[in-house]
Amino acid sequence: MFVDRAKIYIKAGDGGDGAVSFHREKYVAAGGPDGGDGGRGGDILFQTDTNCSTLLDFRYKRKFTAENGGPGGAKRCSGKSGKSLVIKVPKGTLVREAATGRLLADLSGDGPVVLARGGRGGAGNQHFATATRQIPRFAKPGRPGEAFELELELKLLADVGLAGFPNVGKSTLISVVSAAKPAIANYHFTTLTPVLGVVQLEAGRSFVMADIPGLIEGASQGIGLGHDFLRHVERCRLIVHVVDASGVEGRDPCEDFDIINRELAAFNPELAARPQIVAANKCDIADPEQVQRLRQYVTGKGCAFYPISAATTQGVDELMAAAAARLEELPPIQAFEAQPLTDEERLLRGAASKSFQVSLEDGIYYVESDYLEGILMTASMEDYSSLQYFQRVLRANGVIDRLEELGIQEGDTVDIMGFQFDYVR
Repeated sequence: MFVDRAKIYIKAGDGGDGAVSFHREKYVAAGGPDGGDGGRGGDILFQTDTNCSTLLDFRYKRKFTAENGGPGGAKRCSGKSGKSLVIKVPKGTLVREAATGRLLADLSGDGPVVLARGGRGGAGNQHFATATRQIPRFAKPGRPGEAFELELELKLLADVGLAGFPNVGKSTLISVVSAAKPAIANYHFTTLTPVLGVVQLEAGRSFVMADIPGLIEGASQGIGLGHDFLRHVERCRLIVHVVDASGVEGRDPCEDFDIINRELAAFNPELAARPQIVAANKCDIADPEQVQRLRQYVTGKGCAFYPISAATTQGVDELMAAAAARLEELPPIQAFEAQPLTDEERLLRGAASKSFQVSLEDGIYYVESDYLEGILMTASMEDYSSLQYFQRVLRANGVIDRLEELGIQEGDTVDIMGFQFDYVR
């Protein structure tokens, strides 16, 4: 099954929590804090794989999570860094953020691309010892890894795209010039999915050709099969427009030529300006006068014209040679300009993860925040220095200010993720 769209969720690994530990050794009365830092969470990378040709695998697995960093240990030992997760996709895959539609990466190259960074590990209590606080009984939690819901879209990487009405001979053409073996039959929409083939020429020259399912009038508005695959023509450097010159199905070849070009332009105006070669197929059974009329019409539109018969291979070599020569004059395959997240945007999103909500119910002020839950887990509420540290975090993150805005009074109860205490100014 050919699948060229998918939606997935990725989550980089969380950083490991810092450790609260104190040095213990014979003859050392006060070894001091020696809690190690947590390990960094694993990243999520995307890597192109030439053995992949479809996004089918993402229909069955939609959630991808990298390994979390390990917690810090005693004796200043840092936690183990989480293992990064590499997701393999076909070449030509576009990765967009589902929430905004922003293009994060165009995976057309060979190198890996990091799309979600793992969280930093938390600092162990060894970092919080001062002259006045010699026994810190708290540490910092690891930072959460980045998470995204992504939309994957495959746009095939092909030098030449075959366009035309159904049953005009596109599949037959690609089967005789390459090793591709598409389904071929004398009825419309035999080709249900795009087919790629490598055309080998003399002197080691070659190019990739894509057989796109047949288009019909209204394809750009969703009629027929071709509208699902028009996106695969967007990257093609050259369009070989296959026209049935014989008119055996009762259509006018000149009108067919105009209809397909209108559909390409309606889908993407840039396609209308893409270099195009017209292959007048089935010339072996066509009326010579009709072929000549089509030639004059096409050349009048500024397109090169090549009469061929894919079934008998008549004129096919000349067509492929002309396509190869035209490709040498054209720029490389189009790469879409990605807009990856900048460091500033990542910082802003990290700050947003420290958000909180305060609600008043039955005289109790409830504070909900995933970030504060991590702080609570790595602090000792029975230790005065830990309480001071926790109070500074609440003040720095605006929790105290928000409670005061809601009119909290001294002695009122505050509940933070199940931990309750009396408010003291």
